[in-house]
Amino acid sequence: MSKISIAIVDDEALIVSLLSVFFKLQEGIEVSYTTESGEALIEMLTAKELKIDVLILDLKMKGQSGLEVLEFLKVNYPTIKPIIMTSHYKRSFIGFMMKTGVSAFIPKGISSAELLTIVKEVHQKGFYFMPDQLNVIREQVSSRAPQPILENATDISERELEVLQLICFQKTAQEIGDQLFITKRTVEGHKTNLFLKTDAKNIAGLVIYAIQNNIVKADEIFLN
Repeated sequence: MSKISIAIVDDEALIVSLLSVFFKLQEGIEVSYTTESGEALIEMLTAKELKIDVLILDLKMKGQSGLEVLEFLKVNYPTIKPIIMTSHYKRSFIGFMMKTGVSAFIPKGISSAELLTIVKEVHQKGFYFMPDQLNVIREQVSSRAPQPILENATDISERELEVLQLICFQKTAQEIGDQLFITKRTVEGHKTNLFLKTDAKNIAGLVIYAIQNNIVKADEIFLN
C-alpha cells in the first residue's frame, strides 16, 4: 500500500520541525514537503510536480494566509486535502471553512496521536469533523428546514442520495460499492454528479449539504 504523502506549511519553524519529525516516524506516512510560507508552497507546486495527498496548513501566516493558499489549491490542485490547524480556532468558523474547501479544521493544541488519526481519516474518507463541530452545524440548521423535493432531471437521483448518505457515514468508495452492489468506478461517477449538483467543493461540503437538507442528521455521522 502506498504511503500517505503529506506537506506541512506553518510560519512557526518549531511547529514545522516538530511535526516533520513526528510524521517521519509514523508507518505509512511520507513527508514530501515542508515550508514556513504559503508563497513557497505555491512556487514549489507551480515549478515542479509534487505529490501531496494531505496538507497541514496554518491559517494566519506572514505573507499569504492559509485562506489564500486554499483558494489557489481549490482552483489548481483540488485533489489535495487540506487540514487547517490554527491557534485562531473557533468552532463557529466550521461552516465557512468547509465552504472554502477544507477537509478538517482543528486547533493547534490537538495531541499528536489525534492529529495522526485525523490525517488518516482525511486521506481515506475526505473529511473529518470534531464532535463539537457537528453540534455547531446542527444548531445552525433550522429544525423546520423542508425536505428537498427532487423532481427535475438536474436534481439528485435516488441512487445518488444513497451514495451521499453512505459518504456521510464515512464509507469509502469501495465500501459503498460493496454495499450497493455497484462498482467503485460507478460510485466515483455518482460522487462527481453530486459535486456538480450540490456545488460542493469537497467531501466535507457534501456532508454539510446533506445535513442542511435533512438527508442525514448530524448525530448519525458519529453513530455510524
